[in-house]
Amino acid sequence: MKPGLREDWMKLTRRDFAAGIAVGIAAPHILTSARAQGATIKIGMCAPVTGPAAESGGYAIKGAKLALEAVNKAGGVLGKQLELIVEDDQTTNPGIVLAFSKLAAQPDIVAFLGSIRSTQVHAMAPDVIKLGKPVMIGGTDPNLTHMGNQWLFRFRPNDSYSGRVIADYGVNTLAKKKWAVLHSTDAFGTAGGKALTSALEKLGAPPVLDQGYANQSQDFTPVVLAIKQSGADILGSYFTFENDLGIFARQLRQLGVNIPWVGSPSIVNITALKLAGPALYNTYGVADYAEDSSEGSKAFGKLYRDAVKVAPDNQSSWPYDAVSVLAAAINKAGSTDPTKVRDAILATKKFPGAEGEYNFDQNGDGLHGYNIVKNDKGNIVFDKHIEFND
Repeated sequence: MKPGLREDWMKLTRRDFAAGIAVGIAAPHILTSARAQGATIKIGMCAPVTGPAAESGGYAIKGAKLALEAVNKAGGVLGKQLELIVEDDQTTNPGIVLAFSKLAAQPDIVAFLGSIRSTQVHAMAPDVIKLGKPVMIGGTDPNLTHMGNQWLFRFRPNDSYSGRVIADYGVNTLAKKKWAVLHSTDAFGTAGGKALTSALEKLGAPPVLDQGYANQSQDFTPVVLAIKQSGADILGSYFTFENDLGIFARQLRQLGVNIPWVGSPSIVNITALKLAGPALYNTYGVADYAEDSSEGSKAFGKLYRDAVKVAPDNQSSWPYDAVSVLAAAINKAGSTDPTKVRDAILATKKFPGAEGEYNFDQNGDGLHGYNIVKNDKGNIVFDKHIEFND
């Protein structure tokens, strides 16, 4: 990340704030109200400013800021401007617990954005329950919204859907039955691996290999050899960190394994594409964000490209949607009271977001399907969307 850019993304600049106020001239009653009350509505965000996911953390913060700027230009929330307060989660479980505690200690923060990584959301979840304020998350472990925590709201589809889509596409479209399932041994990878295995068993194609790996591995040679020796004719994967995926992809190809590969969303993240390059050509992925999948996705793609000069992925799309839905919910509730905001989020239906159409269920899951995409020489090409209603 360029010098100064990280600090710029840590909070709204005076220029950003001034731009929002300037728009308020067109609505003087809103401007007068904001001045009279002398306050903003604050949202806290835990994001990896440092650590192995710092690059993707920058994308996430920018996605949240783009939504915040759009909301503020449209008049803000309850007559006030939104303000984003970011704390570095350091890409670790202890780091996010500390970051959330710093944000939670500020009573004027009304809601929060958590992590895209399930293991970090699990780490902060007990403190979320104690605080009792809405927390938007991107972690996809299905258990996160099924463990009695009423304050977690998910802005990506959970892995009970991704496993079904990966299995369905590999078995019924690619006509492959001998699966190697590879996954991280953390909460995300374990849940994803189980979801994929369960879906494959229901399709009559139980895996010939179920292989775990430790995050931040530097050598995947034993894993690749296990896949090669298993006789698998297709690979399904759940990688937590893009740097692990990049190392594995290069070693997989170097050792001559060229079977079809259908991966979880990390396989199409911008960071992974940069790290792996041609090693990921002709692979498939389930992608919660696919630029050509809807009008909302296309609109976000243009907005993000114009602002950041790179293609967007789910690192930026889910925070964008989280801020957008949260702002609409607070306005609908007419209050920042946590319970009223919670009820308004759960009542959100047919909300067109960058990730898709949000229809929240009673558990706090807003999305219920995935897109299938292909890596065509570095370009991520949308194939089809698969939605589940059960």
